[in-house]
Amino acid sequence: MATAADRAPRSAIVTGAGGALGRAIALRLGQDGFAVGIVGRGRASLDETAALLDEHGIPNLVVELDLRDTSAIDAAVSTVERALGPVEALVNNAAIYPATPFLEIPLSEYEDVVRVNQTAYFAGAQAAAQRMVPRGRGAIVSIGSITFHGGWEHLVSYVSTKGAAVGLTRSLARELGPTGVRVNAVSPGAFPTKAEEINGDPESYNRAVIEKQSIKRRGRNEELAAVVSFLVGEDSSFVTGQTINVDGGWVME
Repeated sequence: MATAADRAPRSAIVTGAGGALGRAIALRLGQDGFAVGIVGRGRASLDETAALLDEHGIPNLVVELDLRDTSAIDAAVSTVERALGPVEALVNNAAIYPATPFLEIPLSEYEDVVRVNQTAYFAGAQAAAQRMVPRGRGAIVSIGSITFHGGWEHLVSYVSTKGAAVGLTRSLARELGPTGVRVNAVSPGAFPTKAEEINGDPESYNRAVIEKQSIKRRGRNEELAAVVSFLVGEDSSFVTGQTINVDGGWVME
């Protein structure tokens, strides 16, 4: 059986890799044999992810950028390829989530969320696919949200962009499938991340989450990362255009 050391160099890019979910995804893909491009804002948190990967002997590169600057995204992909090898996986994970009542959302706030959660996903997918298509292989995974299935008050900007991630996934899967590039999405439920801070009372929120889920415990970030790993790996070679809910049975559709 071939080991990671036997494979040709290959890399994966994870945006928002300084956050809890992004860090878990980066570590899992590194353990799967990818060198990892750690992309996003906040140098300190990105460096923490890099240090974790270093501890596991995983080649990595930090690329600090603001995903609102779509012109920098293609350059970031090029930088990762030059340093770590062909980009064969992209995980669009970075997102922002201001909680504002709909009637009070300034257009500037909505447009900001669209730039990070939607336009950057498009630009990242395009930059990665432009390199994957000529090679005839690659996988793109965008992180959605179960909020798209039910709608969450005060999060209309976030929810609408997560719906766009699903639409992007389906359209790209249809168009890129003949080239050998697969495109899927993962919609997390309530995982322990900084996003929980918007809910105020952690204990009450924790009880509410478990009540809604079929599995009566909180999910672990590593469990989400495992599904992303499946979708960029060879075991999902016949899977594209799908959105997988990883939510303990909260949403069933």
